[in-house]
Amino acid sequence: MGKRKNRSPEEIARRAKIRELLQESNISSMADIQELFKETIAEFMENGLDAELDEELGYSRYDYKNKDTDNSRNGHSSKTLKTSFGEVDIDVPRDRKGEFDPVILKKNQTSISQDVEEKILSMYAKGMTTSDIETHIRDIYGLQISDTTISRITDKILPIAKEWQQRPLEPIYAVVFLDAIHYHVRSEGQIVKKAVYIAIGINLDGKKDVLGMWVGENESAKYWASVLNGLRNRGVEDIFIACTDNLTGFDAAIEAVFPQTEIQNCIIHQLRNSSKYVSYKDIKALMADLKAVYAAVDEASALDALDIFAETWDKKYPKISKSWRENWVNLSTYFKYPVEVRRLIYTTNTIEGFNRQLRKVTKSKAVFPTDDSLFKMLYLAMIDITKKWTGRRQDWGTIHAQLSIYFNDRMPD
Repeated sequence: MGKRKNRSPEEIARRAKIRELLQESNISSMADIQELFKETIAEFMENGLDAELDEELGYSRYDYKNKDTDNSRNGHSSKTLKTSFGEVDIDVPRDRKGEFDPVILKKNQTSISQDVEEKILSMYAKGMTTSDIETHIRDIYGLQISDTTISRITDKILPIAKEWQQRPLEPIYAVVFLDAIHYHVRSEGQIVKKAVYIAIGINLDGKKDVLGMWVGENESAKYWASVLNGLRNRGVEDIFIACTDNLTGFDAAIEAVFPQTEIQNCIIHQLRNSSKYVSYKDIKALMADLKAVYAAVDEASALDALDIFAETWDKKYPKISKSWRENWVNLSTYFKYPVEVRRLIYTTNTIEGFNRQLRKVTKSKAVFPTDDSLFKMLYLAMIDITKKWTGRRQDWGTIHAQLSIYFNDRMPD
């Protein structure tokens, strides 16, 4: 059997008072305890409000000798508060001038649990651990919050998050960025690596939006097909350009679901892969020669530059030019477009930046207990991150005009 923990004298005295209170209150069930909590809340709030009004007026009730104001008490009004234990009726003191604005309970406030719950959700969304949240709530509000309570509060967001995941989408997106990030999740007693598939779309008005986040198995054509079919089922009829990091199985999936969509692989990721095994003394010259490829004015010039690169570097690093040639169809899409569209699509910085912010929030969690717990944290983080996504790109007018030329037959009337 486990050994009972040592309690401080203060804890022992407090528990003795609690036992005495329970006996005096004739507590015999959890319902009785809940009623006792409600009465305790009412007493605490009423005492706090009376003390605040004393402070506001500068004298306590019936202490007319120290009264130095033309304002005075004016009875009480009743208010029903929503709490975690149910509704609680309290008497709120009033002043004759109506100037009393209490801090402990604002004039229009009807809940004392919602404010704390919103704070907990906000802290959870920023990646704070449950122990940090417990400490913060205790220090600020004087409330003891357990892991279970935090989980219960954050679980309330799951139905909302799943409804968000099923919401209708727009029929056409100019560009959709797709990527996958990986997390460790417990599954059937084991820790497994799971991919979270993310899609960020830019609509024809230039507005950016997270279209969805899906927790699944590792990347495959089958799973990407399920993601893309999910977008179609939610109303997406066409995607002009899809930008990815050469994702496993993606080409086959997009061809099956959105066959007209053009694919642009991220040039920055291709460059990273190209430089991975290059020696330090060669890197500067090699990257300069690669720049002649990806920064070329058109595709023909880029292919000429790739031939020159191969002649220079194939003896030492044969896999680099081979990789560029094997992936050329999806690497070279952006060459047909003007510079404004090129800047938008040739890297996946849009989704990389979003993923970076997600990782910052989730770094305190080495392993998630369930898929739902992972999705819950990612959803709350996403809501927090996207609050700043209020505008559109400054050059969107130019981009839209160019897209209207290249995709004229697919533009809405």
